[in-house]
This record gives sequence, C-alpha cells and structure tokens, in this order.
Amino acid sequence: MSLVRKRSVTIRGHRTSYSLEQPFYDELTAIAAARGMTLAALVAEVDALRPRDANLSSALRIHVLEWAKRR
Repeated sequence: MSLVRKRSVTIRGHRTSYSLEQPFYDELTAIAAARGMTLAALVAEVDALRPRDANLSSALRIHVLEWAKRR
C-alpha cells in the first residue's frame, strides 16, 4: 500500500498543496514528461480546468486515470 504524501506547488503566484499516493505522483510526472512540460505547469493546467467544487488532489487523480484510459 502506498502512503499519501503532501506536496506544495505555486500556481499563478499562489502557494497551494495537494496530496497523492506515490503511484499517482509517478504517473503525473510521466505525463508531464510525455507532454514536454514541467510538473508544476501540468498541475496548474489541471487546476485551471477542474470544477471549483472539486479539490486539486482529486482532480489530479482523475487526470491520471483519464490519461491512462486514453492510452
């Protein structure tokens, strides 16, 4: 079982954090690399597109799941 780890990021000049299990974090970094962007840029993109009632951690997990399903 993978423990949840909290990470911090700056999005549009605002410091925030998200919590992900290591496998989700690993896939997120792989997605960023595959798209030729930084992890911070990918997190900011997901943040900008998520519904305001969804939290960032959940939105990142959904993004990883959707990416995996498309592949």
